[in-house]
Amino acid sequence: MNDEDRPTTETVPDDDGSNERGDDESGERDGEETVGPGADDGGARGADGDALVVDGVARSFGDVSVLSDVSFAAERGTVACLVGPNGSGKTTLLRVVAGLLAPDAGSVSLPDSGDRTVGYLAQTPAFRPQFTLAETLRFYGDLAGVDVDPGAVLARVGLEAVADRRVGALSGGMTRLFGIAQATIGDPPVLVLDEPSSGLDPTMTEHVGSVVRDLADEGRTVLLATHELGTVDRVGDTVLVLDDGAIQVAAAPDALRRETGSETLTHAVNQYIHGEGGDLTVRAGTWEGDDE
Repeated sequence: MNDEDRPTTETVPDDDGSNERGDDESGERDGEETVGPGADDGGARGADGDALVVDGVARSFGDVSVLSDVSFAAERGTVACLVGPNGSGKTTLLRVVAGLLAPDAGSVSLPDSGDRTVGYLAQTPAFRPQFTLAETLRFYGDLAGVDVDPGAVLARVGLEAVADRRVGALSGGMTRLFGIAQATIGDPPVLVLDEPSSGLDPTMTEHVGSVVRDLADEGRTVLLATHELGTVDRVGDTVLVLDDGAIQVAAAPDALRRETGSETLTHAVNQYIHGEGGDLTVRAGTWEGDDE
């Protein structure tokens, strides 16, 4: 493959996808640990089961402070959902955790891994459209220095039947799923996903959530940024509310509702969002079960 033909990042338009998969019911999971409001919210615990520990992370761009004192921990086999207003620093935090940005202060601790410690999905995944899914995965495997079985990697997200399809022929939903598959190359123990279902229809949003849950149930730690609190309710073990440069609270969805006396997760989360006009922006079409 010539250098000019190698896959690079290009914008792939978002279309509606399909391939529905059932989700687990929302609610607290057996044996999960929660951190309720008022109990050292969001503090990095560093317990034996923690696969990801973020401790006192700060990051500025020039004179603008985006993250000031971010601390939290996430256990192996769990989904930690990062929520907060637009501009609160969610993408910056994810990029710091993924090792794409260096923090100005603080640390990120990841588990030891032979090949990759963290896999990352950007908010807008994009690949060279004329290459097939299998070709693209082999390329990224070469970059990571690992052997890749494209069929096995694609089977994780339900795309094994289209391994020979050109990336440019994928729908928006399938492109997001392919991006998740790419993030799992080398079997990293931590996955960092930036709004993997943003802009998708409810059926594909539900399917993406199921894929994320399955990846965690296989033992990975998933840090997921999203505005879709319906997805948080279905697949999340912990809600991390980011505002004012720090994690304001870390708690299971049901625990967060109970602690705030809220009927909906939207209302519960908004108890920790500060400032005028700071309410969480919520995506439409994802609220089955939360506002009933």
